[in-house]
Amino acid sequence: MIGLDSITLAYRNITARKARSLLTLVGIAVGIAAIVSLISIGQSMEYAIVGELTPMVDIISVMPGAIIPGRGYVPLGAFTEEDIEDVRRIDGVDEAVGWMMGIVEVEHGREVVPIELIGGDSHDIEEMYGPFIEMEDGRWLHERDRRGVMIGHSVATDYFEEEIRVGDRIEIGGERIVVVGIVRGGTFAADADHQIIAITETARDFLGVDDIMYMVVRVDDINRVEEIADEIEETINENHRLEEFATAMTVGAAIDALGTVFGIISAVLVGIGSIALVVGCIGIINSMLMSVMERTHEIGIMKAIGATNSDILFLFLMEAGMISLVGGILGIILGIAVAKIVGIGIATFLMIDMPLIISPEIIIGGMALAVLVGVIAGLYPARKAAKMSPVEAVRYE
Repeated sequence: MIGLDSITLAYRNITARKARSLLTLVGIAVGIAAIVSLISIGQSMEYAIVGELTPMVDIISVMPGAIIPGRGYVPLGAFTEEDIEDVRRIDGVDEAVGWMMGIVEVEHGREVVPIELIGGDSHDIEEMYGPFIEMEDGRWLHERDRRGVMIGHSVATDYFEEEIRVGDRIEIGGERIVVVGIVRGGTFAADADHQIIAITETARDFLGVDDIMYMVVRVDDINRVEEIADEIEETINENHRLEEFATAMTVGAAIDALGTVFGIISAVLVGIGSIALVVGCIGIINSMLMSVMERTHEIGIMKAIGATNSDILFLFLMEAGMISLVGGILGIILGIAVAKIVGIGIATFLMIDMPLIISPEIIIGGMALAVLVGVIAGLYPARKAAKMSPVEAVRYE
């Protein structure tokens, strides 16, 4: 019996119970769709974020503080001009720029909002920020812009009820400042969308301090980024006579950390999706058990005319496998559609380019998982059918 006849018979048995088979199939499809869509969305987000970070592989961000487990980043002071000069002398360092940072109260349209202000040399602002942020409107800062600032897109559109435009004036510390440019974007350690950017003199006036709270270093050999980062930390730590005064972060380390995080997220998402698959698995068991009960007499006749236990077992497993296979195909199609829709929504919300990632492994894995789940779920009903006594089965009404 094992062969084309079994496949044909299994197909006829499935189509003879259309409603039940359809509901069972839908259960498998939903479970596979959940897993496929969640994995695809996770991989697409990882690809998009890593793609945003990749152009910054030659950048090292240095902060005067330590990252302590359980407490996060703990600031320990500020950099000095000597620190910057010493970093610039390190072999492989192309440029090192210090930034002043702090929170200022900004007034616009009778609203007062605390916003982060970052200040640096006008040349350094365009040189270091330029490749990573988009000038949405206006222009870059000049050395003469003592009372001019650039603001991030979110500051301009989200922080105040009245939108800020280029040429508008905002108040910082009671002084009216003109907005010369609106930017969008940022580096992996500094988000210009939510910042006010000023030249050094302006930042010093508003912050009231001359402390350098952040350093950006560009290297000329990306293969030595991690090595140079370690040397930067060692040099600054020696200057301040502390073992862990400076923390140098590289994009490579950030990408590795993201990979770990997304791996954990993917595992959690697969676990969530598996719940739906378990429901589909229960549906197959229930459907196949009912089929065994309904076809007890038929099973007895098949055994009476020569069908073996293996033939009966194969027939019922074939039915379960066929339902799962079709459910898996529909689930993959549905999962891809859901991932596409959700991906568009996420990309629009985060304002990033997020192409949908559907790897062959996801499709093959989804199909294999569907069939495997179907066969495993159908094993108990199939064994129950195979072990029936032919005499008792024929007598069953």
